Amino acid sequence: MQAKPRIAIAGFQHETNCFGTTKAGLAEFEMADSWPAMLDGDTVIRETRGMNLPIAGFAKAAEEAGMELAPILWCAAEPSAHVTDHAFDTICAKILDGLHAAGPLDGIFLDLHGAMVTESHPDGEGEILRRLRAWAGPGLPIAVSLDLHANISAASVELADYIAIYRTYPHLDMAETGARCVPVLRHLLAGGTLHKAFRQMDYLIPLHAQFTGATPGRELYDALPPLEQAGVLADIALGFTAADFPDTRPSCVAYARTAAAAARAADHIAGLFDRLEAHSDHPMLTPGQAAETACQPRTRKPVVLADVQDNPGAGGTSDTTGLLAALANAGAQDVLMGLFHDPQAAAAAHEAGQGSVFRIALGGRSGAAGDQPFDAEFQVVALGGGSCRYTGEMYGGGTATLGLTAVLKLHGTQAGITLVVTSIRNQCLDLAHFTHIGLDPAAYRTVCVKSTAHFRADFEPIASAVYPVAAPGVFPCDLGTFPYENLHPDVRTIPAKG
Repeated sequence: MQAKPRIAIAGFQHETNCFGTTKAGLAEFEMADSWPAMLDGDTVIRETRGMNLPIAGFAKAAEEAGMELAPILWCAAEPSAHVTDHAFDTICAKILDGLHAAGPLDGIFLDLHGAMVTESHPDGEGEILRRLRAWAGPGLPIAVSLDLHANISAASVELADYIAIYRTYPHLDMAETGARCVPVLRHLLAGGTLHKAFRQMDYLIPLHAQFTGATPGRELYDALPPLEQAGVLADIALGFTAADFPDTRPSCVAYARTAAAAARAADHIAGLFDRLEAHSDHPMLTPGQAAETACQPRTRKPVVLADVQDNPGAGGTSDTTGLLAALANAGAQDVLMGLFHDPQAAAAAHEAGQGSVFRIALGGRSGAAGDQPFDAEFQVVALGGGSCRYTGEMYGGGTATLGLTAVLKLHGTQAGITLVVTSIRNQCLDLAHFTHIGLDPAAYRTVCVKSTAHFRADFEPIASAVYPVAAPGVFPCDLGTFPYENLHPDVRTIPAKG
């Protein structure tokens, strides 16, 4: 080992909804959306510095620890259906070419997601690690950060020397998770060893029930610090339920100086999952019930309705209209909704101009059962140029790329509904998605967001109450409606009630 350890860093992220409508090709990884555009070389560090991203957290901690970094590439695409083979093979080749060109290395850090499914590889991360390990050989330490929603395979655990996983949902600790890999790499580079243990659970947890501020997430993650105090590094992945392959399920990893200690920790966490299964499903409102809630007398703070099954951050189309139609039919007043992904509507608004009224069939092209375009007149309230600076804790410091954006208000009906339409899909998880175009969510009676849980970090402080809503979408949180074909036969889609 060199006096100053030299570590290659790279990132390749995608959360795959196997029931989605559009695939992620190379262009989707190259473009900017909720995340930065594809980065390579020194821009990997420069353009992510200070952001809440694992690669940024690792780079900062590694530099402070006296490591020399060899940045290779970082990219991510908005969640969607499968990653195309062309995109996957091209990006993997770019990473391997960068490693070849980097010169002597002492270790590798990878910023991955853990729920990537490609056209040819159900376990995308396992295949990435297989290719990198074939290049690196068995002796070069590889540390990996994964998303809390990862579906981890035994192959990934075997191929990586260490896996660190986010511990919060909303993901407020992404940079911190990357930083946690630095002392482990230092330990391995100094000749230390870590024994591994891995356990997979036998039931799925709906995504809206994975919020770590409530049961069961709160209790599961509260178990990790005591294990760390006892000398065991353990992490939990709650799984991404829209991936459809045998490793789709919650899991845990544990690392310790002895195999017995690692195994005891993993068994302890698996036991917690068993005891909490009955609490792993959370009720949702129907669109009709959500509309009734929106029509209740105004409270001091707005009610937040989460359109959890049309979350673009989980591969949703962000254009379903079930909740909008229910609110309009009920004559709901003082409602703010976003973000609707409809490039045609956004372009039509820009062509019509601010203050004008035009008619269009908005959204409703997801293909989800019960979803259809919402045909109505809208008044153009405001127009936006396409980007906004995040201000919330989760993505603070980053920039959302929205494309042509318009604020539209339902016209010619008794309902009072204002909505934000964008040309590029973005999960509505930051108040800046509204405030950047002159809207104050706190001033409304009801705020509707197309998000599952990430919105909570920024929207809960302004809310009187938060309710998940089960409107039609391509990311069902009612797991019994998923047409799974490739789950492990032991995995239950509907948790036992105890």
